[in-house]
Order: sequence, then structure tokens, then C-alpha cells
Amino acid sequence: MRIVEAFFLKSAKSINDSLPQDVAEVAFIGRSNVGKSSLLNSLTNRKNLAKSSATPGKTKLINFFEIIFKDDESGEKYKIRFVDLPGFGYAKVSKDIKKEWQKDLTNFILNRNSIKIFIHLIDARHDRMQIDIEVEEFLNSIKKGDQKILKVFTKIDKLKQNELAKLKNRYREALFVSNLKKTGLKELESIISSHIFGIEK
Repeated sequence: MRIVEAFFLKSAKSINDSLPQDVAEVAFIGRSNVGKSSLLNSLTNRKNLAKSSATPGKTKLINFFEIIFKDDESGEKYKIRFVDLPGFGYAKVSKDIKKEWQKDLTNFILNRNSIKIFIHLIDARHDRMQIDIEVEEFLNSIKKGDQKILKVFTKIDKLKQNELAKLKNRYREALFVSNLKKTGLKELESIISSHIFGIEK
């Protein structure tokens, strides 16, 4: 199974103006500047599918992308959605606006039953930040039976080999990716397809 097509569908402020929950979804969540947009572009092999910003925290909306997987053996195509959730942690806005975003985002995560995988992105250089610990605890507390939480460490090319080895030893269930070196992308693609489609390829 591999991704053969990807395109932007819609941006939404909250669950109220989101797309219908009629397709399985993979939600990407992480701190601002964790490399979320870069990962989405690398994973789908589309240069500008997700727009990255020079200003961390600028993405305030929930962005939906249609993703087409293809089984090369059968030729069958399967449709899912990637959901790019607003980055947290850096946005330079008023407390009131930030509170509103958090309320909309929390409500979306709690009530979006079409999400089958939460991909929690963490900068490999900062693996123990309090905000990431809180996000992990929150996701685990609301996870439904058919949902999977996958911890993915980004920017592993920024680490020395011994640092990466220690990180992998500390988080044995996690995935480690580098957009720069295209490391871990095929494995992530495979985990997504096997969980959603039940096809081990």
C-alpha cells in the first residue's frame, strides 16, 4: 500500500464547519515548529500540499486533505483523510483567542469519531516538554477502542547517533522520522494503511 494521490479539501475553524465524518481520518497533532507541514508534504510526496509558515503557530485552522492509497497487487484504491490540527505552544495571540482555539481543538478531538489514528509529533531534540506530556495524557484519556495513538519523533537528523540511540531506547514503541533524509516515512505509511485498511503491506 502506498500513497498515490493527495490534495487539499477544506479548512475549518471547529467541528461545526468541518467535513462530514464519512471517511476514516488520521489526525496530526504537535507543537508549532515541530515539522508537521514538512512531514505531510514528505509523506504524500507533494511539495506544497501543506503550507509551512516562517512564523510558528500561524496555522489556526483545521486543514483536511484527501489521501488515496493504492494496493499495487490488486490495483485497488482506498480513500482516507489527513487532518492537520493547529500547532500549539508558540502562537503570539491574545489569551482569549488562544483559549478559543484550545476549546475548538479539544471539542474537535473529543467528538470527531472518524479519527482512527492520532499522530503525536514531537521534536526529537526536546522529548520531555511538559506540553507534550500533557497532550499525550489527554489523548490517552479520550482514546476510543478503534483509535490508535502513534508517537512520532521528528528532526532526528539533528541528533548525534548516540543521542538517537538513547531516544530509541527510551521510546521503544515510537517511530523516528527525518523529512530531510526521508527516514521512517515508508514505515509510517505502512502503519497508517495497516491500521485503517487492515492490510499488512
